[in-house]
Amino acid sequence: MATSASSTSLKLSSPSATASRLRHRPLHAAFGFSNLSLRHRRRDQPRRFVVLSMDAKPTILVSEKLGEAGLSLLKEFANVDCSYNLSPEELCTKISLCDALIVRSGTKVNRDVFESSAGRLKVVGRAGVGIDNVDLAAATEHGCLVVNAPTANTVAAAEHGIALLTAMARNVAQADASVKAGKWERNKYVGVSLVGKTLAVMGFGKVGSEVARRAKGLGMHVIAHDPYAPADRARAIGVELVSFDEAISTADFISLHMPLTAATSKILNDENFAKMKKGVRIINVARGGVIDEEALVRAIDTGIVAQAALDVFTVEPPPKDSKLVQHESVIATPHLGASTMEAQEGVAIEIAEAVVGALKGELAATAVNAPMVPAQVLTELKPYVTLAEKLGRLAVQLVAGGSGVKTVKVTYASARAPDDLDTRLLRAMIIKGLIEPISSVFVNLVNADFTAKQRGLRITEERIILDGSPESPLESVQVQIANVESKFASAISDAGEVTVEGRVKDGIPHLTKVGSFEVDVSLEGSLILCRQVDQPGMIGKVGSILGQENVNVSFMTVGRIAPRKQAVMAIGVDEEPSKQSLKRIGEISAVEEFVYLKL
Repeated sequence: MATSASSTSLKLSSPSATASRLRHRPLHAAFGFSNLSLRHRRRDQPRRFVVLSMDAKPTILVSEKLGEAGLSLLKEFANVDCSYNLSPEELCTKISLCDALIVRSGTKVNRDVFESSAGRLKVVGRAGVGIDNVDLAAATEHGCLVVNAPTANTVAAAEHGIALLTAMARNVAQADASVKAGKWERNKYVGVSLVGKTLAVMGFGKVGSEVARRAKGLGMHVIAHDPYAPADRARAIGVELVSFDEAISTADFISLHMPLTAATSKILNDENFAKMKKGVRIINVARGGVIDEEALVRAIDTGIVAQAALDVFTVEPPPKDSKLVQHESVIATPHLGASTMEAQEGVAIEIAEAVVGALKGELAATAVNAPMVPAQVLTELKPYVTLAEKLGRLAVQLVAGGSGVKTVKVTYASARAPDDLDTRLLRAMIIKGLIEPISSVFVNLVNADFTAKQRGLRITEERIILDGSPESPLESVQVQIANVESKFASAISDAGEVTVEGRVKDGIPHLTKVGSFEVDVSLEGSLILCRQVDQPGMIGKVGSILGQENVNVSFMTVGRIAPRKQAVMAIGVDEEPSKQSLKRIGEISAVEEFVYLKL
């Protein structure tokens, strides 16, 4: 058995001979782009042919207003059709004549649009960050790349956050309304100073770090929570990284800059408001859904939260009778974070450059869906791709909240020669699993390494070469995260790293190792891991608790050190158990620790 190692900065093993030939074709061909397109149709579709001359300029449809600087860049390369306020039917009619489409948030790019394009549409550009209005699955299925413009509005959003912070501290909006109503209430609108106050920045990405810099300039003490923020980058601007609970419990002001994901939805709720310092002030220029708005109203009414300044809401625009918006202690703005002239021009330029680059066949760092992968490679690796992403998701969920994920090692065990196994897609999916659960970034083969580097993640790879038949591409995949604490201590291996390992059995991904414990559980549904004293009746006790709540158990295995010693029980479940059920499992005397993990 031999080993070989590499990192993301080094060239990795090449794919098989056939896949290699495909990969080294011109990139526009690998993406499914061509200047001559005669596509098959379904019988229920109208007959349509798209024929372009080999030297024809591409056509770009701009369906919503775009800054002039961006339009100028587009016009240098392509024919540009600016048609605004199109109905869905008009968009579907026009799209068959276009190679690229640029939208903001108002245009719905659904499956009908991609089907109507008859294969000609190659790129959709979203002038902004969110891509909720684009059907990514349909785009990928039709070989269409989707790109966005995530960086141009960073400063504008940070400045708006600071504007809300200062306006809230000094009651600017309320005082302005009072004066315009003919009143002069100086005593009513006494504010608070910012100097020496603690600001917790929740999410230390581009916008969060810019807010921190500006708050430091106002004399504030700044702390931050972000599981992926590099500690050295935070220290460079005088910011201390802390756990989530420490951040919200010690702050005088809390500024939200986290994405809206399953993990962050309504993360500021009754439970977490109760942990905060009485009189805390909240700023949100991120996503409305990260706050439970009804809970925020209750927290204001009880005095836990003194004031809130909000630029985003769960439903936009919010209802006219919204108790939150109408509350005197709340400042509300209509999603103005990116609304500066400079930011709008910056977004226009960024998306124009991305779309033109994609039409030229260049790899786009802001791509949010996967490019086409050679069919034979994808077919063979399909179950391993699923395994890789789920191992990444498991590993990051096992990391304790206050730990920063910085160093990840991936080990592949295979009987294949190094030149006959392309691991780029597997690495991309592991990165996807590590980052997406707590980020709004969409990770794929195009942007995986870029995204990891941007977040300070160092991914190294090692190959263990096995003896035997190379019929199966991989025997196992192992993911290790170094220098972190774990919320499930048994996940720490003898080498001191959070470790999970898996393999594919009969086409289905299985978890085969957690820490130093051998297990065998299908990676379907979700997972409960319990460390327990190995004794009779444990499976029955846990199964009974889950059964009483009608939670179906798909798999249950036990890995142990020795009989009657410590063991880890892995339980696959089809439904999410209630907090009460999980609490009851934890109260079983022989259970030493447990964790629930979503796959």
